[in-house]
Amino acid sequence: MDDEVVQRVFHEGGRDYFQQQPSTSSSSSSILQSLPLHVSFDHGCYLLVKSIQELREKKDGLVTVGIGGPSGSGKTSLAEKVASVIGCTVISMGNYRHGVDEGNDVDSIDFDTLIKNLEDLTKGKDTLIPKFDYQQKKRVGYKAIKSASSGVVIVDGTYALHAKLRSLLDIRVAVVGGVHFSLLSKVRYDIGDSCSLDYLIDSIFPLFRKHIEPDLHHAQIRINNSFVSSFREAIYKVKCRSESTDGHSGSAFQGNEAQTDNFIEMYLRPPSSSEEARINDWIKVRQSGIRYYLSLGDQRIVDKNFIIRPKAEFEVGRMTLGGLLALGYTVVVSYKRASTTVNNGKVTISFETIDVLGETFMVMRGTNRKTVGTEASRMGIDGPWITKSYLEMILERKGVPRLSTPPLVSNTTVAGSQETAIIAPKPIRVTPNVVTGLEDLPQPWTRSPTKSKMEPVVAAWQFISSDSSQPDNSVLDPSSFRDSIRLAPMPDSFDLDRGLLLAVQAIQALLENKGFPVIVGIGGPSGSGKTSLAHKMANIIGCEVVSLESYYKQVKDFKYDDFNALDLSLLSKNIDDIRNGQRTKVPIFDLESGARNGFKELEVSEDCGVIIFEGVFALHPDIRISLDLWIAVVGGVHSHLISRVQRDKSRVGCFISQNEIMMTVFPMFQQLIEPHLVHAHLKIRNDFDPVLSPESSLFVLKSNKKVAYQDIVAILDSAKFCSSVQKFIDIYIRLPGIPSNGQLRDSDCIRVRICEGRFALLIREPIKEGNFIIQPKVDFDISISTVAGLLNLGYQAVAYIEASAFIYQDGKILIEVDHLQDVPGPYIQIKGVNKDAVAAAGSMLKLDNSYTTKSYLEIILERLPGIERTSGGIHSQQPARLLEIVEFIQSQGSSSASESSSGRVVSPIEGVIEEMQSRIRRLEKWLAINTVLWTVLMSALVGYSLYQRRKA
Repeated sequence: MDDEVVQRVFHEGGRDYFQQQPSTSSSSSSILQSLPLHVSFDHGCYLLVKSIQELREKKDGLVTVGIGGPSGSGKTSLAEKVASVIGCTVISMGNYRHGVDEGNDVDSIDFDTLIKNLEDLTKGKDTLIPKFDYQQKKRVGYKAIKSASSGVVIVDGTYALHAKLRSLLDIRVAVVGGVHFSLLSKVRYDIGDSCSLDYLIDSIFPLFRKHIEPDLHHAQIRINNSFVSSFREAIYKVKCRSESTDGHSGSAFQGNEAQTDNFIEMYLRPPSSSEEARINDWIKVRQSGIRYYLSLGDQRIVDKNFIIRPKAEFEVGRMTLGGLLALGYTVVVSYKRASTTVNNGKVTISFETIDVLGETFMVMRGTNRKTVGTEASRMGIDGPWITKSYLEMILERKGVPRLSTPPLVSNTTVAGSQETAIIAPKPIRVTPNVVTGLEDLPQPWTRSPTKSKMEPVVAAWQFISSDSSQPDNSVLDPSSFRDSIRLAPMPDSFDLDRGLLLAVQAIQALLENKGFPVIVGIGGPSGSGKTSLAHKMANIIGCEVVSLESYYKQVKDFKYDDFNALDLSLLSKNIDDIRNGQRTKVPIFDLESGARNGFKELEVSEDCGVIIFEGVFALHPDIRISLDLWIAVVGGVHSHLISRVQRDKSRVGCFISQNEIMMTVFPMFQQLIEPHLVHAHLKIRNDFDPVLSPESSLFVLKSNKKVAYQDIVAILDSAKFCSSVQKFIDIYIRLPGIPSNGQLRDSDCIRVRICEGRFALLIREPIKEGNFIIQPKVDFDISISTVAGLLNLGYQAVAYIEASAFIYQDGKILIEVDHLQDVPGPYIQIKGVNKDAVAAAGSMLKLDNSYTTKSYLEIILERLPGIERTSGGIHSQQPARLLEIVEFIQSQGSSSASESSSGRVVSPIEGVIEEMQSRIRRLEKWLAINTVLWTVLMSALVGYSLYQRRKA
């Protein structure tokens, strides 16, 4: 937990609870300190949850939180993510509107009712909050909120940090950035440097500087949201014409409640654009009642019959639309869309009528590509599919509208008043010095990026002749490419979201210009996010992913970063077969035995046309020469480990550079991986933080109550049920000198797991909320040389846990039964990404009132006498065993692969691991036999029951 962040005194009008109490210690007088820094969205979410938890422990009564910021900054997303963890009540200020003219007008907010609601809840009284209907444009009723239902209330809204509310808030959070910044950057890019940033802000968000920005400076947690749009959680849809709204509605609407909506959609062309239809430069505005939603450009991918869109829409006020028109943007296309929609639990089916086209279309949407395709087939909907947008269809039918608004007279700065540079009505202005006296005003953190140019929403890939490139005989061989052209590398690096979009666009460009097949390579260090990116790309375009780890001939001494261990000749043959449109056999590598154990047949059909190879050496010159698209990924968990080591070193008063850590912990990276990443066509920097990101979190319930195998099987989906057995050793390494009060804590240790013949780093810095453990689910494989490097940096192995795990899962819920050595009785863990589903599974297994949030390390510590609960080790018998493990890691990690031989002496730890592997095989056989017998028994019982029913 960030101690320098989650320490905060209540001032600036906040509810100063602790200043009214006598302080008993220096640490208990306050828990939050006003922040001079700005954190990322994920970091801010993590800090807010931890702050709420700490405040809730130190005070009685309700904890109130205000999350404020401009439209599109991500306030509501933050409130929803925190509520999913804490289980609190969220009050939206959108329900407190007086009128309908302008939702961002501070005078339209019913502060009196909101204040009364907060005061009632603070005093422990139930209250009624209003409900506002945007279609009817009026308040339609009230909703009861019970004071005892939640110990935390979040107020979410543009004016949540207003002076009228601040005295009622314990924690104040400001969120800026997101698509709010993106729109400002987009407009500045379209218009050029002819206007100041303040002028643009006043034009597009006329109330921001006067009524919103001043309040944000009173925030204790300040979040700069860099998110714009993401294909990580893309929407997949298929579309076809429907003769009438009853065309397929019989099966789609049966048993489901239909929702009817009416929208007006319009497209705004920038003032400086030409007559050509460059719809990627246009701004889309969707009006629904009195609400307006905006998205930038045509951010979609078309692959075969599928239209794939990111979540890229955000709500704005009507004044924003007026400001864009005043700046010279022109509405070039508008139409009405009437929609009737149902949701069957798997996909959403809509029948949409477009007035300009005079036609009705059936649109099926979902978050999983295969599910959308399967549901369409099940319902007998087989097209013909339409992949064009409604805008494209209208433009094809009516042509591109002519420009009706004069463009800017100049893109250069003028000496006089900047307003004269735009031939358009003068937008609303506000007093420029409304926030004087704020310390951070000279370079306000609440403003948009300072660059006058913005990266295009949809970048364009270029092709160049192989002969025109700079000569590099070791890298490029024109004969290895079809034809004589290749992709021109992108000069800049991109974040993961934009990189994912560009990668898919590059594949599409290669298919169009060079034809089938397209062979992609994704390289980068361990833990950077290669595999995650590869599978996200594969989900979008529907292709296969092959890991280069499959091509290891044999791995000795846990060395998975040895380039010489790769079977390059087989890889080259597989790629040649794919290039020639032939079936090929790719190897299967057994991680447990460290050897190849078979082959599987692979064919890249012309229908798909794409194959992705991912691995740390994917961009090595000997490999990338045969590939069409080279993608490099850096950052992610790889960077997290380096930052963690640097943080631990600073805690013990030692400074060490990241480069020195890199050379010690990842010695092969700088030698064999990093030099080749610079040649990539696309360079992606993965800012993912495994500890802070809510995207990767799992909800976990843990209990030591015994549960029968048949009860576990009964609650899982039999059609998707699978099981496995694992045997593992967890090693805890710690840097001496870290303050610990004489106790060994998980947070002070780095946990390394030996399982199935591999080393993996387990990142577990959970949030504990009630019975739940909310933890990141990030494990990434590391070489034994990485563990040896940590030991060489001064880390010491202080504890280990040996256990076996029986794992049962159905794709939604994972149930793990862990048998810990020296601990009587197993522990059961229920895991899933859906909190309610995990809770329901626990209830069905009758585990309520038996949960614990303690880690296994804590559980084992509690079983030991107090004299043994020290930071130097957790069991008097462990030092000898740990010494064996450490000596083996250091000896093998420091040696090169060439020094390994089949005739070397087997060390004690290798004997332990071989014994573990043998026991795993026996356990797997036992589990398989047990599963078969149980299935036969259950089938017999079901058959007998049916027989008795028929007989009766």
